[in-house]
Amino acid sequence: MAKNEKTSPAMAAKAAKALSNPNTSKLTKSLAGALLTQAPDRKKK
Repeated sequence: MAKNEKTSPAMAAKAAKALSNPNTSKLTKSLAGALLTQAPDRKKK
């Protein structure tokens, strides 16, 4: 994997939603967590 690969904000939002859902499977939560580790940090206001 290249060092400059980042998860898009839209996919990061979907991953966060999947993690917050208690009915999400372990595999989905694992994949969502992997996506979020590649997401760029949010800019502070």
